[in-house]
Amino acid sequence: MLRSIDAADPFHRSRTRVRSAWLQPLGIIGAVMLAAIVLAAILAPWIVPHPPNAMSFPRLQPPNATNWFGTDQLGRDIFSRVVYGARVSLPYALQLVVMSAVLGTVLGAIAGYFGGWIDGVIMRAADLVMAFPDIILAMAVVAALGPNLFNAVLAVVIVSWPIYARVVRSMILTLRDEPYVQSSRLLGASSGRALWRDIRPNAAGPVVVLAALEYGHAVLILSGLSFLGLGAQPPIAEWGSMVSEGAKYFDRWWMSVFPGLAILVVVLGANFLGDTLRDALDPRAAKTFR
Repeated sequence: MLRSIDAADPFHRSRTRVRSAWLQPLGIIGAVMLAAIVLAAILAPWIVPHPPNAMSFPRLQPPNATNWFGTDQLGRDIFSRVVYGARVSLPYALQLVVMSAVLGTVLGAIAGYFGGWIDGVIMRAADLVMAFPDIILAMAVVAALGPNLFNAVLAVVIVSWPIYARVVRSMILTLRDEPYVQSSRLLGASSGRALWRDIRPNAAGPVVVLAALEYGHAVLILSGLSFLGLGAQPPIAEWGSMVSEGAKYFDRWWMSVFPGLAILVVVLGANFLGDTLRDALDPRAAKTFR
């Protein structure tokens, strides 16, 4: 009898669904991949064998017992630079995702809740930004602001917020007509209170899922800007700029392969975790994508 009661309990089913989603192989693999990179970034001063900018070794040495990932054109240890590169790429990508999510969520909520000309202005601005390829528009913004990591983050925020705004707007258009929201307004709740207390809890899940999925894209586009010389500037150890340096020495494969693999691990880990998070928070959406 107790088993049948538990099976009929929606909260029990919800908890069971979340636990089972996080036990999926892709979720475990994604968590391990990201945890390894994050842990390496945190412990970088203690685990790297050499300073990242120390030119202490022969130039362009292949991987060996002393330099596990080889050395670059200046005699710097590539393993140390890859590990320290995580301390640049990961925090800046996180900052970029948070800023884009906050800006896009606020603008999307305003557009969806108030509608009218406000909705038209915000959505036409979003359409204008989305009309250009991300990397091209980001390159134009960074070229105007000046090449450095902070300006690269601002540029990517400018090209990334529309996707959050569109998702949030579509949810608000559905949720604002729900009886509990209308009841709250009839009881005298302000627009801000209705958005924060009644609509926000139901709209938070999809935004979190989208941010998790976009984290890998943020790492990729920031690395792309650095590859083009518009992001991190020498001598900062950053994965995109390291791949760019290695591209000049095509026969020295280790210079590009190892920082490229670091980018690949983060992007795959973020996508795997984002898919698992989507399954845990919104199984109907997961079934739709399948």
